[in-house]
Amino acid sequence: MADIKAIADQLVGLSVKEVNELLNILKEEHGIEPAAASIAVAGPVAGAAEAAGAQEKTEFDVILKAPGGAKLQIVKLVKELTGLGLKEAKAVVDSAPAPIKE
Repeated sequence: MADIKAIADQLVGLSVKEVNELLNILKEEHGIEPAAASIAVAGPVAGAAEAAGAQEKTEFDVILKAPGGAKLQIVKLVKELTGLGLKEAKAVVDSAPAPIKE
């Protein structure tokens, strides 16, 4: 029974591309055509992104929405992160919402 569960876990984890390859193998080598092939091919959306070669985003824009109550600490942090002078960092914080780093 553990083997069947392991197979089921592997099937659930297949990407859309892998499901398509499995369907082709079942059809060509074993003569089996699954009745629900169109449902199986639909698969999870994340698998479709992997099959299309989409990459995970690794760079993000940092946008300050509002400084809140700790404005002085936020100005110091913006100064440290951006390398701006104190006056320029204060101007960025005062102009919130504003991009901090792109």
